[in-house]
Amino acid sequence: MSRSRPRRARSGTRPALLDVPFRQPRQPRPVEWLDAEGLERLHDASLTILETVGVELLDDEALDLWQRAGAAVDRPARRVRIDRGLLLPTIATAPATFRWRARNPAHDVVIGGEALAFGPCGGMVYVADLDRGRRPGTMADYEDLLRLSQCCHALHFASWEQVTAADVPVNVRHLHRVQAALRLTDKPVMEAAHGRVIPADTLAMLRLVFGSLDGDPVTGDVINVNSPLRYDERMLGGLISYARAGQVTFITPFILAGAMSPVTMAAALAQQNAEVLAGVALTQLVRPGAPVVYGGFTTPMDLRRGSPAFGTPEAAWATIVGGQLARRYGLPYRGSGGLTSSQTADAQAANEALWSLWPAVLSRANLIMHAAGWLDGGLTVSLEKFVLDLENLAMFQHFLGGFALDEDALALRAIAEVGPGGHHLGTAHTAARYRAAFFPATLADRQGHDAWLAGGGQDAATRANRVWKEMLAAYEPPPLDPATAEALDDFVARRSRQLADVRLYE
Repeated sequence: MSRSRPRRARSGTRPALLDVPFRQPRQPRPVEWLDAEGLERLHDASLTILETVGVELLDDEALDLWQRAGAAVDRPARRVRIDRGLLLPTIATAPATFRWRARNPAHDVVIGGEALAFGPCGGMVYVADLDRGRRPGTMADYEDLLRLSQCCHALHFASWEQVTAADVPVNVRHLHRVQAALRLTDKPVMEAAHGRVIPADTLAMLRLVFGSLDGDPVTGDVINVNSPLRYDERMLGGLISYARAGQVTFITPFILAGAMSPVTMAAALAQQNAEVLAGVALTQLVRPGAPVVYGGFTTPMDLRRGSPAFGTPEAAWATIVGGQLARRYGLPYRGSGGLTSSQTADAQAANEALWSLWPAVLSRANLIMHAAGWLDGGLTVSLEKFVLDLENLAMFQHFLGGFALDEDALALRAIAEVGPGGHHLGTAHTAARYRAAFFPATLADRQGHDAWLAGGGQDAATRANRVWKEMLAAYEPPPLDPATAEALDDFVARRSRQLADVRLYE
């Protein structure tokens, strides 16, 4: 596989994060938290919820699809009750794995099986850095985050709405977002599945780049459930639009246990599973075989403060068991990592981020979203935390790659040559391997105290501030055919005129 390399930073420095190769880690051994009996109890409880309580679908076409399939549809209440004998054969047509195409084929990713892909944060309103503080996001901020996501291959996706471009009108914001994603990156594109207009425009723009959209998908996005047990018109419009076009949907309830579900994790997971299965089944009613991902985002509510709690042991249970449920149905699994309620890139942020990232990896999540930059409960993307998170993702790639156990790696001859009481600093074995022997940290400072003070006494966030600037200096846009770029410009200009007076909800 070819490797894309950004040019060297103009400052003469080059963060090791820029040299991470583009490859997907493999996770062969997921953690199985529940035994078979416990997993079946959750499965049965979820099917009982769908059969007896049902889900509310605020979209006429979605109700039509279920009615034709034979579900019990209460039109006035917009409630659908789904028998397990209908549900399980319906979800069985969803693929266990699929390839997500990028405009650079070297950056295609596999979703499913043992493959893991990391995606950046998305949906943030504010952006923060040590120089300018916290502020509403702009298009320039979004483009800088695209550049950082493109040039560090610890991330397998570059374009999501890492921050809202508040300086661009809402009704045309998606056009500029997709245009920037295709101009500044060549990794797979994620774009909002909000209603029917945004997906239709997104697909039209992607046809200008990819030609026919037949075959493997080229875009997709999250379908959030309005828990408990409700899909709104906007999410259903996006689900139907993307599924019909053979694109990806991540069916993801956002459950705060104690608010959107009962307070116990067993009940929260049973409800999550019911909500996901209803959405997965709907994608298959639209188009059997449409790629779809089982999404989990269940975490407790801090009932003393009324706010979400991230990076908790309970959320770790939900993430790991969510992976078990996804595998039970033969579905790819989406988790989330890097989550924190902290307001700054501090020790709380690091602890909570890793308490969400490690469980997602251990669950064998195939797609881990929000893996870089998340701060402030998801309201803010921090440029410093973005880089700190990238370092963790690069370490996971290195860790999951394992280590060699061949004759050369065991180094029995070197051990015999040095013998008891010696050292290996000057051996031929060490000299031949020391440059690439261990993970090349970008941010860790391993100097002694006096040397650290002499160098300015910087903490990790301050070092990360320097590194994101070096990465932006090193960024180089991937090639894009001039005729394609012109066609995208023309499309955005034309659609912007057409949507000038349209009220469009993002």
